[in-house]
Amino acid sequence: MEFLQRLQYLQQKKIKFPDLIGQFQSFRQKTLSFIRRIKAIGVTTALEDYEKRKLEIFNLLNFFQLVTGILLPLAGLFTITRIPASAWLVAAFPAIVSCVALFLNSKFHYQSALIFYFIFYPLFTGIVYFNGINLGVELSFVLYGILSVFFLQEIGYMVFSIGLSMVSYFILSVVLQDYHYHLKTISFFYYLLNQAIVVSYIFYGLYLIKRENTGYQSDMICQKAALGEQAVQLKKQADELVELNTMSNKLFSIISHDLKAPMYALRNFFHNAKEHKLPAKEIRDMLPDVINDLNYTTSLMENLLHWAKSQMQSNTVRPQQLDMNKLIHDVIQLLRIQADAKKIIVEMRSTLPVSAYADRDMVDLVLRNLLSNAIKYTPIGGRIVIGTNEHNTFTEVYVNDSGMGMTREDMRKINENNFYSTPGTSSEAGTGLGLMICKEFLVRNHGQLMIESEPGKGSTFSFTLPQL
Repeated sequence: MEFLQRLQYLQQKKIKFPDLIGQFQSFRQKTLSFIRRIKAIGVTTALEDYEKRKLEIFNLLNFFQLVTGILLPLAGLFTITRIPASAWLVAAFPAIVSCVALFLNSKFHYQSALIFYFIFYPLFTGIVYFNGINLGVELSFVLYGILSVFFLQEIGYMVFSIGLSMVSYFILSVVLQDYHYHLKTISFFYYLLNQAIVVSYIFYGLYLIKRENTGYQSDMICQKAALGEQAVQLKKQADELVELNTMSNKLFSIISHDLKAPMYALRNFFHNAKEHKLPAKEIRDMLPDVINDLNYTTSLMENLLHWAKSQMQSNTVRPQQLDMNKLIHDVIQLLRIQADAKKIIVEMRSTLPVSAYADRDMVDLVLRNLLSNAIKYTPIGGRIVIGTNEHNTFTEVYVNDSGMGMTREDMRKINENNFYSTPGTSSEAGTGLGLMICKEFLVRNHGQLMIESEPGKGSTFSFTLPQL
């Protein structure tokens, strides 16, 4: 029977205990919500973050001083009969200051609230002492001095507030010694309680000031770091714009010269053929030069259009799985006429399936530029080999020619993204734009271009692409 009673008792406890926790959590949430409302008095979105934090601290301190400034005199009124009610009424005067300060903040008169607080709080506290009541709150004047340094921005107001607090402290604690009601002798417990509350306010005020200053400094450091990063990004963008502007100027300078010359040559050719009725043999003799000019012009226009498109769509890369053998075969067929014109043999050394993961149009343009350059710099009757090498994570494609080769200085200019080009073995012209586009497109596809060459021994242009 006793066991059943104990079991029933425990069951009742299990029911009541969660209710108690729920009530405590509800009370805690309501308290925190109330404190947040107190801190938010007068807070607007127009305030800077640091000023907002200072206002919240000021509101919270005034609220606590208002509560203690009313509750302590009320408690003394009902428990300490040796001090008259009129004396306790005077002792509640400082609480009026906190009430007015909160009201002024609610009306957005922030500066008036601060001035009123730091003038009238020491003044009203002094009135309590001048009425012959020593409540043991002399340290409050130290609190006012500390808070004025944090809250008052104007040096004049701050010096006045500190001076008023220190003079009041000196007069009331050192000069005046004869009080009608000395709380220390009447109720030592209440005297210690007042001292403890004032000391708590001092430490709490210092803690809040330290915390907000630390938070402000942390915010400033973060903002400084963010500004530093933005400055780096802006400098990078400015450098890119300068580089792009320089490139554009060089590019259009080259185009204005190199594109104009073949256009004039074609115009003169057709004009002479029409006006002077050139014989068929003479026209046939001139056709190779015309075709050469057309090849150069179309290649230049194609590269120019791709470059312009790449600048307008700088982030547009559409990677896909590519069959590199098919892509190389298509490019060889496309440039077969150009190679046959110089009787150059183009050999493909890639029989096994080889794949890469990249943008098809970009890789196609890279291959066409490299093979076209190889044909351009390979002498009549020469040989070009295009092949692939497959590695663990990437695919390598190379274009090897038996052309004139390049010096180290020539390769340095290409690697530095200069518009560098020399006439081909049949006096073919160029701008150097094609290799620049190749390098840029390969970087966007997570690849890179390599050059190996020696004068008189040909050149090998190779590039890598990821497999997936």
